[in-house]
Amino acid sequence: MNKDNKFQEFKNPNKIWALGSLHSNIESFQSIKKYIFSNFTKGDKLIFLGNIIGFRNKSKEIISDVLELRFSLMAKLNLDPNDIVFLRGAQEEMFSKLLQLQIAPNPIEIINWIFSHGVDQTLISYNFDPEEFISTASQGTIQINKLTSKLNNEISITPGHKEFFSNLKHAAFSETMEVLFVNRGVDLSRPLSAQNDCFWWGYQNFSQINKPYNTFKRIVRGYQSNPYNDLENSKSKVLCTLFKQPLENKKILAGIFGKNGEILELFESN
Repeated sequence: MNKDNKFQEFKNPNKIWALGSLHSNIESFQSIKKYIFSNFTKGDKLIFLGNIIGFRNKSKEIISDVLELRFSLMAKLNLDPNDIVFLRGAQEEMFSKLLQLQIAPNPIEIINWIFSHGVDQTLISYNFDPEEFISTASQGTIQINKLTSKLNNEISITPGHKEFFSNLKHAAFSETMEVLFVNRGVDLSRPLSAQNDCFWWGYQNFSQINKPYNTFKRIVRGYQSNPYNDLENSKSKVLCTLFKQPLENKKILAGIFGKNGEILELFESN
C-alpha cells in the first residue's frame, strides 16, 4: 500500500490510546486529559479519531486544549511529533469547505447544509456570526472571499490552529497492519489508498463488518450515526466504536489498544 502523508503508521507502539469524537465538549475532555497525562508512557501513541470540533461553541477552545495536551506529553516524555495524531472527521471536513467557500459552485446550499450539521457553532467559537456568512453566500465570489479571508486569518493568528487543520490524517494503523483507526468507516471493497471520503462519511453496511478488512483484524472508529453501540462486546468483534449517540451525550469514549488490535482498556469521561 502507498503509505503517503494522508496516513500515519505507528512504529513499534507500546500502547495506542484512541479518543472518540469530542464535538467541542471541553468540560468532559478534562477528566480524559488528566487520565492520559498521568498514565501515558514513553513508547505509547495517542490518536484523536476526528470530530474534535463542532456542535458546541467551544471548538476554538477544544483545539487549543488538545494541542496543549500534545505539547505537554511531548515535553514530559520527549516524544516524536508523529506519536500524537489527529484524524479528519466530518466536522473538520465541513469546516474546511467553509474556509474555501469562495470556490464552491453552490455556496448557499453548502452553507445551509453544514450549518445544519453543527458547523455554525464552530464558526461562533472564532467570533464570527453565522448569519453574516449566510447573507454573504449570495453576494458573489469577491464578497465571499473577503469573509473567508478574515476567517482564515483568525485561524492563522491563533497559535497552532492553522497547523492543526493542515496536518489532519485520513487514517492510522500499527506497523503490524492489524489495527486500523478511522473516523467513521471504510469501503470494504476498496484498498485503504482508494477510500476517498469514506473515512469521515462512512459507507453502507460498514457497521455489520464481521471479518477482517485485508490484514486489519480490528478497526477502531470515533463516530457512528447508529444509536446502538455494542461496546461491551467489542473484544470479540472486528469493529470497536468509541462513540455513543445521541449527539447531546456528553460522555467521551476512549480506549487503549495493543499493536495487534487487542483491546487493553475501554474508558469514558466523568
